[in-house]
Amino acid sequence: MGLKRYFLLIALLGMKVEAEAKILLPQILSSNMVLQRDKPLNIWGFGAAGEAVTVSFAGQLKEAVTDANGKWKVGLAPLQTSALPATMTIKGTNTIILDNILVGEVWLCSGQSNMEYGMRKLAKVKKPLKEKLGYPVDELEKANNPQIRIFLVNRKELSKPDSIHKSWNIAQDSALKNFSAAGYFSAKELYDKLHIPIGIISSAVSGSPIEPWIPKESLETGYFEGQKVGNDPGKFYTPMIEPLTPFALRGFLWYQGETNCFLKENISYSYKMKALIDSWRKAWGGELPFYYVQIAPFNYSTTKGKVVLDVETEPEFWEAQAQLLRMPSTGMVVTTDLNDYPEDLHPTYKWEIGRRLALWALANNYGKKITYSGPIYQSITLKGETAELEFDHIGKGLQSADGKALDCFTIAGADGKFVPADARIKGNKIIVSAKGLKKPFAVRFGWNEAMRPNLYNKDGLPALPFRTDNPLTKQFKPI
Repeated sequence: MGLKRYFLLIALLGMKVEAEAKILLPQILSSNMVLQRDKPLNIWGFGAAGEAVTVSFAGQLKEAVTDANGKWKVGLAPLQTSALPATMTIKGTNTIILDNILVGEVWLCSGQSNMEYGMRKLAKVKKPLKEKLGYPVDELEKANNPQIRIFLVNRKELSKPDSIHKSWNIAQDSALKNFSAAGYFSAKELYDKLHIPIGIISSAVSGSPIEPWIPKESLETGYFEGQKVGNDPGKFYTPMIEPLTPFALRGFLWYQGETNCFLKENISYSYKMKALIDSWRKAWGGELPFYYVQIAPFNYSTTKGKVVLDVETEPEFWEAQAQLLRMPSTGMVVTTDLNDYPEDLHPTYKWEIGRRLALWALANNYGKKITYSGPIYQSITLKGETAELEFDHIGKGLQSADGKALDCFTIAGADGKFVPADARIKGNKIIVSAKGLKKPFAVRFGWNEAMRPNLYNKDGLPALPFRTDNPLTKQFKPI
């Protein structure tokens, strides 16, 4: 070996050793991030085995030594809200400076294409349609609030150590174009009402069923024991959710279900969604709030595929989604009024989806005295020729949104034959009947994919479709 080549080899080896010795951070830790207030915080990363690491932030100095695998982690004591940018210094063999850090509220949003639906798509909507749909402004041109920060998960990169430290961004310009519209508008509503820093993380995949978002082992026990669960369990959880689990959050926002509805799932989806909620809460170590979106009206019955669908396929799926309201700290956004074009699986109203998701959080996690849901059926009382329905979340009272007679109610006797019903508001109750029906047995509301019911509360939120003859209620016992 020539002397020149020898020294070149030594130099290259030296560069490799130096590169391996440098401390690195996960993608989720970067400049511009928002840290969750009022909770213990993990700061972690990678380096050479036995390397000493210090983390300095907000008056705290923490020390760690990397383990045999080169991993290290320190814990910061809970921090109070801070809208003033701060700097974090991490020292090992090298020094990393993370700047422009805020402390506030952090939410993780996930699901399939309607959650992934980017802000750029709203920008492409023609002005006449925007005006018809009530889209207030072109948010991409307006957004410039440095108190709202966004992190868009890259499936291929999230699990890799990061040396750039720029993965968090202020919610504006090119960074916002590809970000979840529903997620952004949730963050915007939270900021508008709370005036504290908001961080929103988006980890979604278009067309994904629910199973890939659930750890595989969670679909092998309990209800699923002995079953073969398809759709690649854990496929997206492992690269797109699990690497985030050390990062403290306030809660989760979920918008998924269309893919499983095409498979005509009902009660099985309830169990899968429960498995997802339980597994995510366990991973983050607490009963974090989980707010989710009812899939929007769509013409499933006219869609050709391997499974034959009908006009009640989607209502039955809505019912399966609603079962999760029985779990603590959950909430569902009703969307029966948010698709003017039911042949479109991706309705445009993401600003209202985001606002309604934020309502659940504002009321249940931030103490705001607001109505956050439309009417939800609670009970039925049969009185002679009428059925008397009671609801939760009536807010300022029940109303017909268009001022016309209440629609989309059907009623049946013991024979189970449903006919169109007359429904009227009496105080905080709905009285339902049908001419010629002497002894009502069951009532259904909005029980067809094509229906756009006009029953709302006076706070402007639509009622959740339901059936009082629900066979799933007795079957679903996961809690």
